[in-house]
Amino acid sequence: MPLEEIQDLQLDEKYLQPDTAEINGILMSKMISDNWDDIWNFQARPDDLLISTYAKAGTTWTQEIVDMIQNDGDVQKCQRANTFDRHPFIEWTLPPPLNSGLDLAKKMPPPRTLKTHLPVQLLPPSFWKENSKIIYVARNAKDCLVSYYHFSRMNRMVPDPGTWEEYIEKFKAGKVLWGSWYDHVKGWWDAKDRHRILYLFYEDMKEDPKREIKKILKFLEKDVPEEVLNKIIYHTSFDVMKQNPMANYTTLPTIIMDHSISPFMRKGRSEGGTLTCLYSCSNHGILPCFIFFLKNYFTVAQNEEFDKDYEKKMAGSTLTFRTEI
Repeated sequence: MPLEEIQDLQLDEKYLQPDTAEINGILMSKMISDNWDDIWNFQARPDDLLISTYAKAGTTWTQEIVDMIQNDGDVQKCQRANTFDRHPFIEWTLPPPLNSGLDLAKKMPPPRTLKTHLPVQLLPPSFWKENSKIIYVARNAKDCLVSYYHFSRMNRMVPDPGTWEEYIEKFKAGKVLWGSWYDHVKGWWDAKDRHRILYLFYEDMKEDPKREIKKILKFLEKDVPEEVLNKIIYHTSFDVMKQNPMANYTTLPTIIMDHSISPFMRKGRSEGGTLTCLYSCSNHGILPCFIFFLKNYFTVAQNEEFDKDYEKKMAGSTLTFRTEI
């Protein structure tokens, strides 16, 4: 849709803060569950690139990086359309006259770059059959929780998050859209050695964007000159992207996303809670350390309860996270 039509869009109230339903135990909006057969039977292609994340884990950032790589750092080409039109969100079903991700993906000529938040077990099987490339980005649990809470406050296309205290419990129980963070990150981690999956960490991308973008370039089998690489790093930095209307979702009407409540691109940094230590991260070569610091959201009691629950749910996994950079 043209931008002026999007801004003037009026939606039926039934599409706002929609009802939910479970698909194989995973909470989804009812608009997704009602369309699930079509989503499950989506036909991937061998030259598709899928960007997969849990919600609020750096999806849009990764999309912009990939788009800049694919367009050799041409900023104008990367501002040809909104992020959600350039990279169809395959399971996200929207009411008319908005384009649903599935419809956009089916009409898009190859090679396509697509987006999903689906847990690994709900990914349409054609992606595995066609051996499509997948970039997965994982972000630590507490920062995902904080960002997802604020996103749910400003986005009326997802359920009302309730109070902060209520939302913590929903998140821990996996009773939010796309299900459990714990199962999501572990499921994709376990799949990464069996399929063409590049598994990245949000914290690594913040720490050293050049290093992580080089990993993406290698995965995509693409080379760019150093000056183009530096241009990509600059134009996909948080401060620049926050001012980019084709990436910051400000073209959507306030009836869908109200940026006065909380901007879509809020802070882009670690800010989770009161932590007793940095998680030891052997796969990153980070030495265990114990640093006490107070953050903005979790009370001491909430943080202690969250950490106990976290340890139980992540027990036995080789996947570990950093919470500070």
